[in-house]
Order: sequence, then structure tokens, then C-alpha cells
Amino acid sequence: MPDPNGFLRYPRQLPARRPVPVRISDWREVYPPADEQLIRQQATRCMDCGIPFCHDGCPLGNRIPDWNDLVRTGGWAAAIEALHATNNFPEFTGRLCPAPCEAACVLGLGADPVAIKQVEVEIVNRAFDLDLVTPEAVPAPTGKRVAVVGSGPAGLAAAQQLARAGHAVTVYERDDAIGGLLRYGIPDFKLEKQHIDRRLEQLTAEGVHFETGVDVGVDVTAEQLRAEYDAVLLACGALAGRDTPETPGRALRGIHQAMEHLVAANRVVSGRAEPADSSRSGEESTPIDAAGRHVVIIGGGDTGADCLGVAHRQGAAGVHQLDQYPQPPHTRDGDRDPWPTWPWILRDYPAHEEGGERVFAVAVQEFVDDGTGAVRAVRIAEVTVEKRDGRRIVTAVPGTERELPADLVLLAIGFEGTEEQPLLDQFGLARNGRGAIDARPDWQTSTDGVFVAGDMHRGASLIVWAIAEGRAAAAAIHAYLGGVGDLPAPVSPSAQPLAVRR
Repeated sequence: MPDPNGFLRYPRQLPARRPVPVRISDWREVYPPADEQLIRQQATRCMDCGIPFCHDGCPLGNRIPDWNDLVRTGGWAAAIEALHATNNFPEFTGRLCPAPCEAACVLGLGADPVAIKQVEVEIVNRAFDLDLVTPEAVPAPTGKRVAVVGSGPAGLAAAQQLARAGHAVTVYERDDAIGGLLRYGIPDFKLEKQHIDRRLEQLTAEGVHFETGVDVGVDVTAEQLRAEYDAVLLACGALAGRDTPETPGRALRGIHQAMEHLVAANRVVSGRAEPADSSRSGEESTPIDAAGRHVVIIGGGDTGADCLGVAHRQGAAGVHQLDQYPQPPHTRDGDRDPWPTWPWILRDYPAHEEGGERVFAVAVQEFVDDGTGAVRAVRIAEVTVEKRDGRRIVTAVPGTERELPADLVLLAIGFEGTEEQPLLDQFGLARNGRGAIDARPDWQTSTDGVFVAGDMHRGASLIVWAIAEGRAAAAAIHAYLGGVGDLPAPVSPSAQPLAVRR
């Protein structure tokens, strides 16, 4: 029975972040492990609502009140069982998910919501510390084989579910290490890669086979996969970065997609690449490095904040992060974003307290040439943003133009869907208007026996949705292969987050 007065006795509190001067000198995670008493107090704030809307905020359907109460009473072993019942990788979501469950927390109607995300990550941290995360017993083989293309959270979740059902699963990854964007797209100060590696040990012990450095559609053809496997799951992500080709000066040296910067930095941190050459003459060195440079990050979301944190750790001379929208309010606007939907509020990431300047309601007018073909500044103007016929119209305000020094510009303005790549043509697939791959109600694409899940199907989204889609697609594949019983399927291909229709 939960403590009915817990939320009255304890305010919302998170563990203190590592001091800024310390953490920007390394790549370790920002948050240290939390004190057990703190986490048990935070779990005690959960009211065990009669109708827990946090379940609806979370596409995985995590049993949040259940494991909150188990943590409250010190039942760590039972808590990780309840958490793993719906989530294959809580160490990823607990670190990386923006927590739509907290936005839907009933306590958030009149107070600060329960620190659900922090409780989640502490459950799995302690589970690993107590050696409670072990491989599950592998059932008798079904004789069916499944290929999973892509090793991000959707592909890994599907692979684990299918292997636990007795199918032989091979995961193909074109990079030199497993993890997708978890490996090279997410900086270590948000997710140290040991968390990926120890989970991969579990998947390997459960029978999942991994092939790295294999570009499906190039090194292995779709025809070969169709001949060798009984089903194929495509989980290749949505890595086609949005660009601004119409902006004057876009072709100048020193302007890059954000993921180029993040991947390069992550490869250096992992020891798989050498640091950039300090020479500025001629073509820029690879990987891209912000050391000593004036950096302008275009885009105010998660990816932009990741670039900001990387730039600090690389020793940037200064950083501006630009957002074309006005600065959001600090608290939920009940008329615009009623509970329990995801609110439009100002989100401060740890990287923002480390330095740099955020500039709202501005848009880039021109990238300025230094005379040698490299960028030296970004010309911006203040803008107004209004909605017309469902579209946002951005208008520059005359007389507000100014320049920001910039010899490194990073474009973090979102993604246009999955990349155009040979495997699409080979499987007979085409991107839809959102740059994604459509799925039928059973998660199959227009090609029988070929399934799709995660960002490749949904478009760039949250890690919790990727895991949910991977689990659901695995259930559909299991049924397609004639598997015994049903696997959990938390979402359908048409499922959408809680939102207000406008």
C-alpha cells in the first residue's frame, strides 16, 4: 500500500549534478549515482492513482506505480522484474528519455510530478550492481531465422524479444560497433558506453548474433537476406538530417550537420578515431573539433544541446545556440498544453549551465564568407512566428539584423526521415511524405515478410517509442512465423502520443 502522504512530506528532488568545472574536463556522465534514501523518498511521492495517467504518457506501458512502491519499501529485486516486464533497456530510457510519463503524472496537476525517470534509472543501476540482470533461459529453437537491420534501441529490443521466443536472430549494423545512435550519436556525458556493452553481453548470451561493418544493400543484398531468413526487420533509424540549402553561404567550409560533429566526437572518445588536427589551413581535418572556435548551433532541441555539451568539452572559444521560436514559458500553459499532454515549456539541459548563450526568436539570413571560402560569421535577424492553415510562417523583422562570430556552424534542425539507401530499392520500398517507411497493421511493409519499426517507421522520435515499436514488431514477426503464444505488443503502427488536436 503506498504512502498516501508521501507527496506532502517530500518535495521533488534530483541528485546533484557533478560540478561544471569538473564535468567539462572529462566525458563522464553528468549525474552521479543517487543516494538510496533520496530515491526511496522520491518513489514515496507516487500516489498510486486510481487511474495512473503516467501509463498513457509512456508508450511502453511501464508499471510505474508498481515499481515506485517497491522502491519505497526497498524491494529492488522485485522492482527490476516489474520494470523489465515492459522495458528491455531501462538504463537507456532512464538516462535519455525526456519522460512523457512525468508530463502525464497526476501529481503534476497541482505540484511537481514524481521523478519517475530518476527512480527508473536507479532501479536498473542497482540491479546491475546486485547482479540481478542475467541472461534469460533460451527456449527450444523454433527453427525460424530473423534478420534485424539496424542495432539502435528498436532493433535491439526486437532482437531480444525474438531470441527469447526461440528464434535465431542476427542483427546487422553498418558501423563498427553495435548500438546505432546510442553508440555514436549520444555523447558519453549522457550515456557512457559501458551501459550498452553490458546489455549486449546479455543479448549475446541469449542467442542474438551480431554482424558489424555490414551495410545491407551494399555488402549483403536484400535478395540474400530474403533467401537466408524467414523474416526481416528494418530498423535503420531516421538519419537524414534537415538542411538549409537555400541559405546564402551554405556551401562554405565549416558548416556541418550536427550528427557529423557528434559522431566524430564519440568516435574519438571511444578510441576508434584520432583527435582532429589543430591546423586550420586548407580543408578541415576530420573529425570535426570545436577547440578554440566560435561555434554557432542552429536548433534548440536535444541534438543542439548535445552539440553544446560536446563543444564545451572540446574547448570552444564561445558558443551561441539559436532557436527560431520565442522562448517558451517555464511552466505549463493549461490552455495551450493541458495536462496530461506533453507541454511546450523551456527545457534547460545540463549543457546550458556549462556555458554558451541561447538566442530565441531568430533565424539565419546568411553565412558570411571569410574571403577564403570558409565561414567567419552568421548573420541573423529577429523573427515572428505565426500559424496559417496549419503551417508555421517565419518572418524576419526589418532592422534587426546582426552578426555572430562563427568559424564552426552546426545544423541541429531535425531530421527528414530515413536515409535514401540501396536496401530500400532492393526491398521494393519507398519513403512516404514524411521520409519514413509505411507499415501495415501487422508491422509488415508493402513487401511481405519485411517488417519495419522505430524511427525508420515513425520518423525521428523518442527512445521509448523506438523500444515500444521494436517490441510490438517482434510480436508481429513471432505471429507471422507461427510462434507459440503471444509476445507483448505495447503499441500499434498507428499509435500516437497524447496530444491536443488543433
